[in-house]
Amino acid sequence: MTVPTFQIAIDAADPHRLNRFWAAVVDYDIEDHHDLVEQVIAAGGATRDDAVEIDGRLAWRTGAACRDRQGRGPRLLFQQVPEAKSVKNRVHLDLHVGEERRAGEVQRLVELGATMLYDGQQGPQTWVTMADPEGNEFCIS
Repeated sequence: MTVPTFQIAIDAADPHRLNRFWAAVVDYDIEDHHDLVEQVIAAGGATRDDAVEIDGRLAWRTGAACRDRQGRGPRLLFQQVPEAKSVKNRVHLDLHVGEERRAGEVQRLVELGATMLYDGQQGPQTWVTMADPEGNEFCIS
């Protein structure tokens, strides 16, 4: 059986902001689509209005992605949606850093723009629930 590859798609108001945040959180490389965007625009498949310039490079206006530097983890795709987040996530990411590193990691993520929501515990398991800059919950354990 061939194991499928997959990506995690996350709705966003500002996909490029969330892409930069999550790339920093999990130490991923931000994908650079500049050459592809230029080619598609030149071929008439998109217009300049479909793109945005970020750090001097063209990117798709409504989407951004990052991927694991070693190619082991899933690709993260951030796609622009018109509506704001309104309820608790049905799916969230759990980041495992170990109890001894948790406090430092929580502080680092707050400095990147995350918000600490609450401490959680179930039996001997403990974690911190946080929110990314757009309010999407995730856990640090």
